[in-house]
Amino acid sequence: MLEVQSQESGRGKCPFDTNQPFTSTVAGQQLFTGLFADFFGEDSAILRSSCGEHQQTMRTEHADQHLLHEPRFVYSRLIPETDDPDDDKVYFFFSETTTGSDGRSKARRARVARVCVNDAGGERVLVNKWTTFTKTRLVCSVPGPDGIDTHFDELVDVFVLSERDEKNPIIYGLFSTVSHVFHGFAVCVYRMVDVRDAFSGPYAQQYAGYRHMGASRQEKVPYPRPGFCPSRITSWPGAQLRGTRSYPDAVLHFARVHPLMARAVLPSHGAPVWHSAGPPECRFTSFTVDLVEAADGVYDVIFLGTDCGKVLKVVSINQIESGEPEAIILEEMQIFKTPMPITTMKISVKRGQLFVGSTLGVARVAVSECARYGNECAECCLARDPYCAWDGMACSTYQSFSRRRFRRQNVRNGDPFIQCLDQNHQGDLASRLPEHLVFGVERNSTLLECQPRSLQASVTWHVQHFHNGRRGQVKTDERVMATELGLLFRSLHRLDSGLYSCHAAEHGFSQTVGRYRLEVIANARLEGLMERAGDKKERPFAAVASSRQPCTASPVGRAPVSQPWFKGVMHLLGTSQHLQDFCQNIGCKAAWLRKGRSGRKGSSGKWALGQESKKRRRRHRTRTPRAAKPKQARRLN
Repeated sequence: MLEVQSQESGRGKCPFDTNQPFTSTVAGQQLFTGLFADFFGEDSAILRSSCGEHQQTMRTEHADQHLLHEPRFVYSRLIPETDDPDDDKVYFFFSETTTGSDGRSKARRARVARVCVNDAGGERVLVNKWTTFTKTRLVCSVPGPDGIDTHFDELVDVFVLSERDEKNPIIYGLFSTVSHVFHGFAVCVYRMVDVRDAFSGPYAQQYAGYRHMGASRQEKVPYPRPGFCPSRITSWPGAQLRGTRSYPDAVLHFARVHPLMARAVLPSHGAPVWHSAGPPECRFTSFTVDLVEAADGVYDVIFLGTDCGKVLKVVSINQIESGEPEAIILEEMQIFKTPMPITTMKISVKRGQLFVGSTLGVARVAVSECARYGNECAECCLARDPYCAWDGMACSTYQSFSRRRFRRQNVRNGDPFIQCLDQNHQGDLASRLPEHLVFGVERNSTLLECQPRSLQASVTWHVQHFHNGRRGQVKTDERVMATELGLLFRSLHRLDSGLYSCHAAEHGFSQTVGRYRLEVIANARLEGLMERAGDKKERPFAAVASSRQPCTASPVGRAPVSQPWFKGVMHLLGTSQHLQDFCQNIGCKAAWLRKGRSGRKGSSGKWALGQESKKRRRRHRTRTPRAAKPKQARRLN
């Protein structure tokens, strides 16, 4: 059990309400937080606090909407820029509400802001307030053909990849649309050099009492430049600047009214690396990224968590010819059986596992299951999973340090003909697939399931009809529809009987996924079978009908006649009258069983004598030992 050595106030360190957006990070012995500092959730602030007694608390100004206006804090992190620790800055990622020049129109914008770690506030202006606070916009949009972009302005989550270069990490952002009509999500990638260039650019112009920041304004920027940290690198040689307290008042006044930069941060590829449009079944809540080294390059594998317990696995491929990123959905995993929002995800590169967290627990899954892609070289290459490669025998985990020459992998193009040219590959595996027998009833619906392993494969259906023997591709219409789950017949016809095959094609490679023999039972034939089955069923029980029962009952001592299991299914597939008869028959059987049990208890004759003898034996067994002692004594005498 932990012992409490000291207690501190949590004000400014954590929110009053756990449902409020909140972010925090630690730099040295100081805690940087972005939260609502009051109980009512109105005082939004970025604060710095410390466990020491001599460290002062820094924060943004109270009730200043041009600094923070209805923010939703998402992420914060210390990102060093140089080798001088005095030049370190903490970056905050959030979304906020902006007001137009008319003072009425509002919009949401994704922001990135930063403050210097050694900011000590001003001497007469901005006392105990940030003097280096600046912010700019994060743009994540899909370019349109007419020059009008589709923007994703609500920031959902941020992931910073800094394993290779701590000073120049790669920033990934998960965005969503703000519109209540159009729903969409996107992932954009930003370079740290572009973020620093935006903060080194011009400042935005102010309108209407700081409520709106417009285009850049060409005016003289005082020295030292607002937003830059006082350090040996940023200061002039021989300058006597010991900190932000020695800044001139002109610098502090300029920083107070110019927190917004005019230049926005654009994504590195000019467009999202992945986006999804349309009303989703689940909303994306968090994500994480793994940088995977494959045989033909390094790829970003994105794991997207949802509010229904699912994780989407996506690989981002930067095409050299077009220069545009291509996103391929590799897998969709159901992590939690009970739908619950995924709050956080972490990847263990050493173990090759993904840890998924929710409000109720943590789950652990493998980042890849290569065996699920099939037992063929072509299927493994078409998967385009950077984690997997064909080793000559099976689809297994790819290891870049392995010296084995027989490794087939092509993530960028996914061409199985080049990678698997010398393999004993059969283009069509139809002869190996089993033929599934499917029965359908005329004028009823039937589904032939077909789901290829690859989510990028295009599916086509072919049929050979029984009535004429012709072969051809299935033509879809309102009655016959091709869905994600398979081929759906909304209303079967007798001529639909035949041999159906499902074919999946991708990158010129085609294979048969499933084979089905569809037998359509005519409705007239089914009704005749049901009538004959009903006559045979009613004849043995006609003589023992009881006036108390609304239908025929089985005789006492005789079990009801059993019938095959599919008879009940055929009854349900018939008309509504047959369905009522079937349900009524089931109700009569249940009533007969209940009445048979109750009648046997109160019946007379042989059954009553048997019951009486059982009661006597039961009483004999339950007697006390005292009643048994005299009899035992007589036998001894």
